[in-house]
Amino acid sequence: MLKISEAVIVEGRYDKLKLSDILDTLIIETNGFHIYKDKEKLKFIRKLAEERGIIVLTDSDHSGFQIRNYISAGIPKNRIKHIYIPDIYGKEKRKDKPSKEGKLGVEGMSKEVLLELFSKADIKVNEKNIENPITNFDLFDAGFSGKPNAKERKSLLLKKLDLPEFLSTNSLLSYLNSSMSKEEFFDIANKI
Repeated sequence: MLKISEAVIVEGRYDKLKLSDILDTLIIETNGFHIYKDKEKLKFIRKLAEERGIIVLTDSDHSGFQIRNYISAGIPKNRIKHIYIPDIYGKEKRKDKPSKEGKLGVEGMSKEVLLELFSKADIKVNEKNIENPITNFDLFDAGFSGKPNAKERKSLLLKKLDLPEFLSTNSLLSYLNSSMSKEEFFDIANKI
């Protein structure tokens, strides 16, 4: 598994699932064109670009390029990297028929192709918190899950870190581990 610093932006959940098998990083899905209406998610993506950099990996069809260009607008060139999947014609296993343009999307790429694309890109290997990562138990211990008022405490944590309220626990953990040490996390937790 490739552990990288930048967050990866993809179109949908199947793309995210595919990459989750080969990448250890924060992966954010745009939910396709829903990103045009989701200003909070776009703000979060821009925050990620500023803090750690982002890699955009959308399908190589017309829609994928529209989403890529929309996300790229307003993000400094040194904070964003683009990985383009090759034009391979076919259909994804879960679909009844090929896409409108007949090309495979991110979810249809083999792990080998995806790893090769990432190896060619100038990516940063993430070495922060590898030895002592923040875990689900730490979230529980700090009162952000599994306890009375956990939902309210997690909401306050997300607000304090200027993170969107939709952020899943796994995405929160990935963000925390790439942004701070366990000690810094507990310092923030103790102030909430």
